[in-house]
Amino acid sequence: MRLTRFTDLALRVLMRLAVEETDLPTTRDVAATMEVPYTHAAKVVARLQHLGLVEARRGRGGGLTLTPAGRSASAGGLVRELEGAGDVVECEGSAPCPLRGACILRGALRRAQEAFFASLDPLTVNELVAAPTGPVLLGISGGSGSRPGGA
Repeated sequence: MRLTRFTDLALRVLMRLAVEETDLPTTRDVAATMEVPYTHAAKVVARLQHLGLVEARRGRGGGLTLTPAGRSASAGGLVRELEGAGDVVECEGSAPCPLRGACILRGALRRAQEAFFASLDPLTVNELVAAPTGPVLLGISGGSGSRPGGA
């Protein structure tokens, strides 16, 4: 299974915020650290905010923080939420598969997809940033510091 860039970035943003102890990084800081366009990072942050995983404060002393729900969120649950419940392969659409009514593969792929999600279920965001990952994240962030302009 392959994750979308959006889901990948959302997980990395959560992990980045999970290791931040003092400085509140802004969306621009996170985008720069993750080497992605600001607009893409802003969409991810907005979705994470909507899900109640990230809090964004504007203005002087503002920035992004991980909520308690964000810290304890299941990686599998997050991937399910962000990827959606779509099929691994497209059996319908403009050129529907002629096997769709009697296909064993479609069900097998759905079970494999669920097994993929289930293997991520026990992992929380906090667990994803345990050593050696956390120290590396702190190293690449370069100490964001609070900046005027906020989230």
